[in-house]
Amino acid sequence: MPHLTRRKALTAGTVQRTGLGIPGFAHPLLAPTEWGELTRPGAPLHWVVLDVADGPGVRPDPHCLEAAGRIRNAGVRVLGRIDTRYGGRGFDEALSDARRFLDWYQVDGFLLDHCPADRDDLPEIRRITTTLRALGEGAHIVYGHGTHPYPGYAENADQLVTFSGPWSDYRWSQAAEWTADYPPERFCHFVHGIPLGHLDEALRVARWQGAATIYFTDRTHRTDRGGRTDPWESMPGYWDEIVSRIGTGVSE
Repeated sequence: MPHLTRRKALTAGTVQRTGLGIPGFAHPLLAPTEWGELTRPGAPLHWVVLDVADGPGVRPDPHCLEAAGRIRNAGVRVLGRIDTRYGGRGFDEALSDARRFLDWYQVDGFLLDHCPADRDDLPEIRRITTTLRALGEGAHIVYGHGTHPYPGYAENADQLVTFSGPWSDYRWSQAAEWTADYPPERFCHFVHGIPLGHLDEALRVARWQGAATIYFTDRTHRTDRGGRTDPWESMPGYWDEIVSRIGTGVSE
């Protein structure tokens, strides 16, 4: 098992060019190929989200520990997923998750998933963020709104997820005017259901809207006998293509 160490180099730098933010693959036992690909030399990764069991789980998971260690030792940030339930979870619950992620997996920051976007919820999210930064030195904080929030949120997080949804919506979407006041490295887009033939178009949309961290996949939400499937759990069929396109720079 790789040795985990906290390395400031993982959180001291800033995002400079288009790269991938991985919203969270399935458990390493269910998606070994996906987790293995994340340590490919030169893969254009900004960060990878670790979601053990809708959060950190109730005890350390050795498989997740090993997967996280390999990624961190490759120089890539690992973020713990904390579900805020659009403001429905209490402060103490969120902080309990954060402590377990730090103690068990030595994460470099957090994705506050299902983050509220309204002005009224900002003070509580700011309170959580301030405490997270105190708990984890140099913690990288991403707000997972999935839509454009009240602009004040941008003053508190390192990055905001301002789109999360299907290609059918993304291709006609527009960025909020206030986002032009910030550089592209502040914004993330997660898009599912993108056919290979539209991949270059999707990359252009991300560039035009000013999002430097992206995750694009041809997987879709669907319902089968096992229930609703998550499009982020597995790798897109065109993983090699998107790694090649982003790794060499997105063409104008």
